[in-house]
Amino acid sequence: MKLLVTVLLFFVLLSTSAQNKVGAEDPLDKEYFVILGDSILRESIDLEEVIILNRLKFKSDQDRRTYLILRRKTRKVYPYAKLASERLIELNSRLDQIKSKRQQKKYTKIVQDYIEGEFSAELKKLTRTEGQILVKLVHRQTGVTTYNLIKNLKSGWRAFWYNSTASIFDISLKEEYNPESNKEDYLIEDILQRSFQAKILEPQSSPLKFKFLELTNKWTAMNIR
Repeated sequence: MKLLVTVLLFFVLLSTSAQNKVGAEDPLDKEYFVILGDSILRESIDLEEVIILNRLKFKSDQDRRTYLILRRKTRKVYPYAKLASERLIELNSRLDQIKSKRQQKKYTKIVQDYIEGEFSAELKKLTRTEGQILVKLVHRQTGVTTYNLIKNLKSGWRAFWYNSTASIFDISLKEEYNPESNKEDYLIEDILQRSFQAKILEPQSSPLKFKFLELTNKWTAMNIR
């Protein structure tokens, strides 16, 4: 990493030196922008990427009702999945700084107790379908299935037990989020993207590799929507 930084600095300095020798452009000839509330002059304005979403169309009233129900459930559980991702990143970051295995287990237990004490009551109120959507969204936000999260933080036996218990309610903790091949997952992603743009939900990037516009073209070509 240090070598990479040194090389990059070398090329930056080399480029700057070459510009000065050849004849750098007069800064007074450039156009600058001032962003409201910012005192720094800028040569360009960075714009956020905007996804243009098509107007929703449904084949039937039943499809429309199904989508609206899915939207309500997705918006309800997404904040929990987002929180799980934030806590996992924070946990892993702190564990990397703790050298003692004993202290690592102690800190992990503190985080577990906090999450369970803070949100277990709310999570128990979820319906079966809401719980399954949450499991999928946890995978979307963390890149790891709920089953493996439990397995890594607790033990394989606990993960097996939790998954077996969830199966009674027709919920699989091993369920993955795959909008490329699963219609419901694609619809969930559509709901998330529209909710992000409407500022109803706070966006959070996913470690999973998929491009929403390509998914939309694929599912549209299959006449799904």
